[in-house]
Amino acid sequence: MSRVSKPYEIVERALELSTADGCVVIADEESSANLRWAGNALTTNGVTRGRTLTVVATVDGAEGTASGVVSRAAVTADDLEPLVRAAEAAARSAGPAEDAQPLVTGVPASPDFTDAPAETDSEVFAAFAPALGDAFARARSGGRELYGFAHHQMTSTYLGTSTGLRLRHDQPNGTLELNAKSPDRTRSAWAGRSTRDFKDVDPAELDAELARRLGWAERRIELPAGRYETLLPPTAVADLLIYQLWSSTARDAAEGRTVFSKPGGGTRLGETLSPLPLTLRSDPHAPGLESAPFVIAHSSGDGGSVFDNGLPLARTDWIAGGRLERLTTTRHTAALTEQPLAPAIDNLLLEGGGERSLEEMVAATTGRALLLTCLWYIREVDPATLLLTGLTRDGVYLVEDGEVVGEVNNFRFNESPVDLLSRATEAGRTEKTLPREWGDWFTRAAMPALRIPDFNMSSVSRGV
Repeated sequence: MSRVSKPYEIVERALELSTADGCVVIADEESSANLRWAGNALTTNGVTRGRTLTVVATVDGAEGTASGVVSRAAVTADDLEPLVRAAEAAARSAGPAEDAQPLVTGVPASPDFTDAPAETDSEVFAAFAPALGDAFARARSGGRELYGFAHHQMTSTYLGTSTGLRLRHDQPNGTLELNAKSPDRTRSAWAGRSTRDFKDVDPAELDAELARRLGWAERRIELPAGRYETLLPPTAVADLLIYQLWSSTARDAAEGRTVFSKPGGGTRLGETLSPLPLTLRSDPHAPGLESAPFVIAHSSGDGGSVFDNGLPLARTDWIAGGRLERLTTTRHTAALTEQPLAPAIDNLLLEGGGERSLEEMVAATTGRALLLTCLWYIREVDPATLLLTGLTRDGVYLVEDGEVVGEVNNFRFNESPVDLLSRATEAGRTEKTLPREWGDWFTRAAMPALRIPDFNMSSVSRGV
């Protein structure tokens, strides 16, 4: 087994074993490290490693090309041939694939394709863990309790195809979630960060932010449901716009099923979505948010195609200067809708706002407004308008004439991110952020805070 224990050797051997007309092999080597804490003390830590192999077999037939996809974890050399045969059997029993395209060719090989996978371990927390201990001490002396976890993962993906592609990408991914509670558990505040290596995360800064919010919550104010001027922090903006991105497939829009469909037929490409000069973009080379520079598709669906594996990716502006510029497409749906090729990319940035921080936007508020911490339990109500519902969580604060004067009750909201962009009166400074709701699936985001003059808090939420 040692002769094919290296990831690139497993990819090469699986390709050699293939008897299908086409074959794509994706080996994902993963390692992770984590810390967890509760009540100002570490509770658990650990390191894990794993391997997943995905084989895509394509079989040409009189009616078209079929595909079969099989993925398995902890694959050894003895598992390779059964896995390849299973993918081929799945392809031969399937009908022609609607998204069938020739497998990608002509992409230069990654120079590190034969190198060992990148790994993470507990050393990634070498500076962070002592700083976290200092934060525990400050929290104890300040009468608050810290809970949370830090997670770091490194995934090395090796992609090989029967058409000669040999590509590799290393993806670091780190998240930190920190929750502070008052000793009687009546007050709670949350902060989260996304990071590549934990070198840019300061527990002292986060603890100070949470202490300030717990202080705001010492005064409790009950407010009814209604429309309020609301300051959405970057994490909330990220959660809303990530869902918008996931809902922006060109085919669904062209077929009249989404908010991006034009009444009477066609799509809303070219329409102005925001009066602010905002640009919503994805870029695999965005500093600090780097993601795979080529398509990695373990399955086919509305937003991706296994036939596009290895396709190069570049910066894509989804909205440019407030105008809808692109909808996501595969090669198949781009041809179907006669739109430019724009595959999904694993990060998202909203830019073009001002230079104010969220704190400065609070200070500039006249009259009354709400300041949110984050959103959760976001669900779609109506795809035709992209109306979403969800709850506020871990602190909604009342701002009066530039000052936070207390904490108010939580709400259920009903809003469409597309409508919010059209009604936003101010966007602040873009900064890296961690989406609270979608942080398990999408972590590379940079967003500004948004000021919405009439955010719809549709009902009061009790017990959250």
